[in-house]
Amino acid sequence: MPDKELQGLAFCGETFPPRNVSIVIEEGVITDITDTAGPAKQWIIPSFFNAHTHIADTVAMDTPVAGRTISELVAPPNGLKHQILRRTSDDCLVRAMQETIAFMHATGTTGFAEFREGGPHGVDLFSRAGRPGISAVVFGRDGGEFIADGLGLSSAKNRESDLAAVERARAAGKKIAIHAGEVGAGDIDDAFALEPDLIIHATYFEDRHIRQAADENIPLVVCPRSNWILGGTGDASRPPVRKMLDAGCTLWLGTDNVMFVSPDMFAECAFLTTVYKTTPEETLRMATGGAALFGRSGILAVGEPADLICLDPGYADKWTQCPGLSLFSRLGSRAVRFVSE
Repeated sequence: MPDKELQGLAFCGETFPPRNVSIVIEEGVITDITDTAGPAKQWIIPSFFNAHTHIADTVAMDTPVAGRTISELVAPPNGLKHQILRRTSDDCLVRAMQETIAFMHATGTTGFAEFREGGPHGVDLFSRAGRPGISAVVFGRDGGEFIADGLGLSSAKNRESDLAAVERARAAGKKIAIHAGEVGAGDIDDAFALEPDLIIHATYFEDRHIRQAADENIPLVVCPRSNWILGGTGDASRPPVRKMLDAGCTLWLGTDNVMFVSPDMFAECAFLTTVYKTTPEETLRMATGGAALFGRSGILAVGEPADLICLDPGYADKWTQCPGLSLFSRLGSRAVRFVSE
């Protein structure tokens, strides 16, 4: 981002209190935040980190799924998505990923955690789809983890092979992420036994699992819309977001498979606040916290990268009694006027 000064109602610091400020940016870093007087013409928030995606699934976007189980849809190696991926050309996969990456950036995402099927070739295809302004932490599998940032396991049900894969990846200095507790609790203990850096879904976590994640400081990535669409849950007790937050768990937000869910983090945040009753502070922290995978805080503060979104608040700026609530219930991605590169 070139040197500039932005003015507006900004959601700054670790607890995101909105205040009218002037933000000075030099060489892509925030060097000063000063309170200002007068009405704000724009709102400014930290850019989003989408902590769980499968963007090659763009080629299967909105394939009808009625009557199919989650396993029939996405379980490797012969789930419906895998069948579609196998019969799609490399060039088509790359173009589809490029368009989804462009969409994510346009709607406020500047970082994401991508889970790539297809071994080393799958990771290579993803690298061809990259674009400036948005960065990814890539979790590969079937050998792809060795040219990616980490190993992304689809479950923790094959104990011996999973343990061997984890040991090899950890010896190579890679991060370990595991899908667990998406459709039941049967794989959760096995997932913890692998000592992962990240657990995805946690939909069926019980109290003891929540306590263990908090005590071991293992971040959990929840994907509410995906869970509801695929039938993994039907009420606000799964995933147990409120219990997780109250226990002190680190929670991040992801949109999961592009096959089923638009990777629009504003939409994910709106669903989260509506169904799971998270506060604006909790929601923003979950939607930005995954930046820790890059070693970043995900907040607007002096000395931090200027990863931010500028929004046109429209009439909400005039009438809102709580800007944090209006951010997701009134604005959404249609209000985006600028996203940092």
